[in-house]
Amino acid sequence: MAKEKKRALLELLHRDGNQLCADCGAPDPDWASYTLGVFICLSCSGIHRNIPNVSKVKSVRLDAWDEAQIEFMACNGNHAGRAKYESKMPSFYYKPTFSDCQLLREQWIRAKYERKEFIYTEKQEPYSAGYREGFLWKRGRDNGQFLSRKFVLTEREGALKYFNKNDAKEPKAIMKIEHLNATFQPAKIGNPHGLQITYLKDNSTRNIFVYHEDGKEIVDWFNAIRAARFHYLQVAFPGASDIDLVPKLSRNYLKEGYMEKTGPKQTEGFKKRWFTMDDRRLMYFKDPLDAFARGEVFIGSKENSYTVLEGLPPSTQGHHWQHGITIVTPDRKFLFACETESDQREWIAAFQKVINRPMLPQEYAVEAHFKHKP
Repeated sequence: MAKEKKRALLELLHRDGNQLCADCGAPDPDWASYTLGVFICLSCSGIHRNIPNVSKVKSVRLDAWDEAQIEFMACNGNHAGRAKYESKMPSFYYKPTFSDCQLLREQWIRAKYERKEFIYTEKQEPYSAGYREGFLWKRGRDNGQFLSRKFVLTEREGALKYFNKNDAKEPKAIMKIEHLNATFQPAKIGNPHGLQITYLKDNSTRNIFVYHEDGKEIVDWFNAIRAARFHYLQVAFPGASDIDLVPKLSRNYLKEGYMEKTGPKQTEGFKKRWFTMDDRRLMYFKDPLDAFARGEVFIGSKENSYTVLEGLPPSTQGHHWQHGITIVTPDRKFLFACETESDQREWIAAFQKVINRPMLPQEYAVEAHFKHKP
C-alpha cells in the first residue's frame, strides 16, 4: 500500500508543470507543500517552512503521505497553483529563478502565498503607484559608512532622487529612470538586503549601494524601480510588447571579478582591478564598492571588428597572473590577466556572448560616446 502511494505521488511529479519548482523553476523538485498543493525544490521548501501558517512541507520521497494528501496534490499541482497565486501578477514584477539571491526568492514566496499580492491588486500599491518615498541606508561615497537617506521615486518626474538631509529642499542626486538599473548584490555589499543602483552621470556609470533592514521594503523598492522603467519604456517604444520590454527593466551583471590590466601603451605594469561586465560596458574599479569606475570599455560586435582572444601578445611583460585575455577593438587592444584558468574561461565566455550579438541602433550612439570620452 505504501509503495502504491509513493508511486502515485512520483507519477504526479512527472505531470506537465510539476517537473520544475513552482516558485523558482529549479528542475526535478522533490518536495511539496501539501497545504498549497505545489511541488517545490529543497531550497524553496526551507522558505516555506518559515511560513507554517500558510504552507506545510514534506519530502516526496522520504516522508509518509496519506491518501487525502496525495489526492489534494493530484487535484492541484503547479499549473493550478500558478493560476491561483500568480493570476494578477504585474508583468514588471521580478519573478526570481533558482540562481537569484535568498532575499528575492523569500519575498516572492511570501508575496505569493502569505500576502496574496497577486490575487488582490490593492496589495501591489507599494510598487505600482508610480510614486514611492522612504528611507534607505546608503553607503557614503568616501568613508564607506552607511547613513539613513530619504529616497523619492517619481514616475511623473521620471526620476529617483535622494536627499542628504531630511529637510533639504534640493536632492543630492537626480537619477533619470531612463538610465536607472538596480541589482541585488548581497555578497559584495556585505548585507543580505544589499541593492546596487546605477545610473549615468555625464555618460559615466555611477554606483550607489543601499539596503533596508526589512526584506519586503527593499524588494518593494526594487519592483517600484522596475515598474517605473516599464512605464517609461512603454511610452518610449509605443509599439513594443510586454515580452520585449520586461528583459530591459533591470539587468544582472554578466560577470564580475578581479583581473589585472595594463594601460594603452602596454608598457606600464599590470594593476589588479575589479571588473564589472554590464551589457556592453566593461567597467573597472579600484575597489568593488567604488562610486565611479576608473575606466569603461565598450564591447561591440564581431561585425564591427571586436574580437576576444585567449592569451596575451608574446612580448607582454609585467603581469603576475598567467591566464591572459586580449580584446581587440577597432581602436586598440586591451590586455587582461586572470588568476585562474576557470576565471579566464568565464570571462572569455561573457565577452564572446556580447561580441556574438549584433549591435542595436541605439548601441552605436553609446559606442560613439565612448570614443569621445576624455
